[in-house]
Order: sequence, then structure tokens, then C-alpha cells
Amino acid sequence: MNAAWCNFMRLCSRREDGTSLALLRIFIGLVGLYSLSSVAAASLLDVLWAGEQHGGFVHRSGTHWLWKLLSSGPPTPNELWAVWTGATGGFALMTAGLGGRWPLLVAQQCYVALTGLNGDASGGYDSLIAIGVVVLCFSDCNSTLSVDCWRRSGKWSSTRRVTAWPRYLLAAQLLVMYCATGFQKIGPSWTPMGGYTALHYVLIDPTWTRFDSEWVPVVTPLLRVGTAVTWHWEQASIVMLLVLYFRATRGSGRVRRWLTRFDLRIAWAVVGVALHVGILALLNVGPFSWISLAYYVALWSGGELRRGAARLRLAFASHA
Repeated sequence: MNAAWCNFMRLCSRREDGTSLALLRIFIGLVGLYSLSSVAAASLLDVLWAGEQHGGFVHRSGTHWLWKLLSSGPPTPNELWAVWTGATGGFALMTAGLGGRWPLLVAQQCYVALTGLNGDASGGYDSLIAIGVVVLCFSDCNSTLSVDCWRRSGKWSSTRRVTAWPRYLLAAQLLVMYCATGFQKIGPSWTPMGGYTALHYVLIDPTWTRFDSEWVPVVTPLLRVGTAVTWHWEQASIVMLLVLYFRATRGSGRVRRWLTRFDLRIAWAVVGVALHVGILALLNVGPFSWISLAYYVALWSGGELRRGAARLRLAFASHA
């Protein structure tokens, strides 16, 4: 227990290159902008979040402090657009890295206020966006790749070191989400007892699909493989918590050596990216895949990302 506590304290106090947190700030900010702009572009802002007396679906006052401050009843269209503007402006400044932590706090609170109005029009992706922003609010994610960095040093990038625990927390959030999702899929169609047919049924449900489902029976054997890979990969994601812990701490032991012999993060991420590309191509589930993929950056430190980018540039240069 003493060794585990010492490792935990070292993790909480560790500092690293800020590139990873900066990329997380940019990607999550872009997803937030996409989420808000897609609602506005479809002219659904007033429909999804306005009060019934204004033609919307909301029948009660909002519980968030912003609505209590702005209105005594269900939100009006003008109030909705004011909060939407605050969230959009906050995400824009967050993406650019201008204004320190305050734009992130404004974006997160306005976004939570909006998405909390109508549970039927919200999803897990909204929680991922809100959690990502509030964690980054407690980090120094503007240390590099930001307008603040340019104003401070005259350069867009910096080697300034930042605390690493926000990245660890976001990585843990990603892996716990996948693992919990996998264990919650207890319907027979996800299991060998149901023949791994879940994706077949998903793709013939017109609620989510982008295309006509006539082609689905032709590729059902392939969809069975995809179902099995998805289900077991999500459940096995909990192992990645150990992988990240072992790679970030020192120690010995057979399990540690086995899990760190190869970079399992790459193999795990390749499967995840392939699954989300399939979701983006075939299904319309909102910004879920985009925000999930944004979190993948948290699996690697800023130094690792810089070294990986340098190796790629060298490889491309050698083949040029």
C-alpha cells in the first residue's frame, strides 16, 4: 500500500510537455463547436430547448443556475440564443487558446445549461464534452499551441512543462466509459448466445442508419465479427488502465513486464479508430465518435507525441 501511495503521489505531481493537453483543448473545443453549430444549422435550437409556450419541447424551468438567473420559467428563444452564444464563444476562444481558463469555464457552464434542458435530446457525448472541458479548466492547456503562448513568448509552441494529472484523468474517463459500455451490453445479440448479431440489427434500424439497409444481410457474417470485436474490445479496455499505470510508474513483476513489453496503446487505438470510422460512415449518432476520438490523445504524453511526429517526418523525408 505504501508503494502504491507513493506511485500515486508521484503521478499527481508529475510534470510533462504540454502538447498533449493543448491538442486535447483544440480537439474538444472543435467538437463542442460542431455540436452547437449542428443544432443551430438544423434550426433545432428553439425546438429542442425552448419552453412549450414558445413551440419547444421543454415543459419546466431549467435547474441550472443560469436559467434561474435568466428566467423564472421554461427558457425563451432569446435566452437560449444568449446562452448558445456564450457557449459558442467560449469554445471558440478555447480552441484558439485565448483568455486562459475563463473561456473554458464559460463554455462548460453554458453547454451544461443547454444540454441539461431536455434529456431526450442529449447523449453521453454531451457528458464527455462537459467533463473534458472542466478537467482542462484545471490544467495549463494553453501553455503551447495557443494564442496565449504566442502573446507570451512570440511563438506558437513552447516546451513549458505542465502537470500531467489532467491527462491521466481524461484517459481514465475514456477507458472507464468503454469498459462500462461493454459490460452494459448484456442483450443476447451482443453475445455468442445470440450469434453476435447486434450490428446487424443496429444497421437495419432506420433511427440511426445513414443508408438503406438492403445491403445488410449480404455482409452479416462480417458484421458478426465486428460485433464480437466491439463487445470484447470494450470490455477489455479496463486492462488499458493497468497498461497506462505501468507505463507511468516504476516497478517490477511479470504482469508489468508483459503489459509493457509492447506499446499496447497503439493496437488498442487502431481497433478503436476503425470502429469509430465505421460508426461515422454508417450511423448518425451525433458527435459521439468525434469526442471519443478526441480523448485518444490523452493516451500519450506530449513528449511521446512530439517524438512520434519527428519520426514520421523523418520517414516521409527519407522516402521523398
